[in-house]
Amino acid sequence: MNINERLTAVMAQVFNVPAGEITQDSSIDNIVKWDSLTHANLIMSLEQEFNVSLDALEIVEMLSYKIIAMTLEEKLQ
Repeated sequence: MNINERLTAVMAQVFNVPAGEITQDSSIDNIVKWDSLTHANLIMSLEQEFNVSLDALEIVEMLSYKIIAMTLEEKLQ
């Protein structure tokens, strides 16, 4: 699986929605279940899935699929 497929799977699992509901436009503004607790769960799940460590600035900025994907791509280079 590529980064986008893995990211979609993680987000679908954390937010308990079908993977088909996660798109490039998914964000805190349009995923009802995305609150502070699920954001913390998302960050932990991403760190585990991609074997990366995210710093505080990255964590607070990761509020959309696009930003998360971009951050992960940078971390994995």
